[in-house]
Amino acid sequence: LGAEFSRDPATRAYRIERILPGENWNKQTRSPLTDVGVNVKAGDYILAINNTPVSSLPNLYDALIGTAGKQVILRVNSKPTDAGARDVTVVPTDDEAPLYYLDWVQKNIDYVTKKTGGEIGYLHIPDMGRPGLDEFTKLYFPQIRKHALIVDVRGNGGGFVSPLVIERLRRALVMVGIARNGIPQTDPPQTFTGPMLTLINEFSASDGDIFPYRFKTLGLGKLIGKRTWGGVIGIRQSLPLVDGGQFFKPEFAVYSKDGKQWIIEGHGVDPDIVVDNDPGKEFKGEDQQLDRAIQEIQEDLKTKRYELPSSPPWPNRNPAGGT
Repeated sequence: LGAEFSRDPATRAYRIERILPGENWNKQTRSPLTDVGVNVKAGDYILAINNTPVSSLPNLYDALIGTAGKQVILRVNSKPTDAGARDVTVVPTDDEAPLYYLDWVQKNIDYVTKKTGGEIGYLHIPDMGRPGLDEFTKLYFPQIRKHALIVDVRGNGGGFVSPLVIERLRRALVMVGIARNGIPQTDPPQTFTGPMLTLINEFSASDGDIFPYRFKTLGLGKLIGKRTWGGVIGIRQSLPLVDGGQFFKPEFAVYSKDGKQWIIEGHGVDPDIVVDNDPGKEFKGEDQQLDRAIQEIQEDLKTKRYELPSSPPWPNRNPAGGT
């Protein structure tokens, strides 16, 4: 249901403590209780599911087994009693993890915004496949006029699109364009002009290893966090077995551009600044790596802040010399 619950000890009804926000236009990140027409809120109680009182169940989720993608009737009320209760129809999701991921990213964005007065942008790239590219596109362009940017690839499971992301991040300002009665715009369009840094950890793997290596080698900014996983040997599924299984063998590797050494595999990419999150503090919501990233990027802004300049005086093309 995309929500967190507590159980009323007297009536055994379930109180909705929090509803996870979703992106309901995407079926993977739909939050069932926020669908149009459901009209429930935190603080309401669930009394029954498909006419089965939840008070008779060991756990609310027992009544939701096998219901993902199907209509389910919830009896809800603002108090844990049947008097005044109403029925609403919801369609449960099969996985709440994407909702928790969205919630985590938005909390980080809000945290960075609050800590920096809105000057610094934040985005997280979960992998280097289509979902990761979608997240980058969704979060990068709305923040492109921020003064600085934190790119978070902690936990990035890899893929193949890091060159696309790097090419976008390294786009350089060549000139400034302006339209009549308009405001200055970067040229090439949508060029980020401020300092950047990248957050990494031991769960940044494969193309999640390669991205920070590219970022650092190209001088785009500092790396902060823990050394990455260190697994970039690519495999090819090319040998079928008689029992229907598949045999994978290593096929692809990378070495340094000077040709002197194999890189990344078995070691990973080292951060410029090592910061490890204390599990106890992380459990309480404190992100030491993100805090250090904010500190470092604010320091960078003291010397690397860039504002698009105003235009020079408009030329006078009137042959008579008038305005």
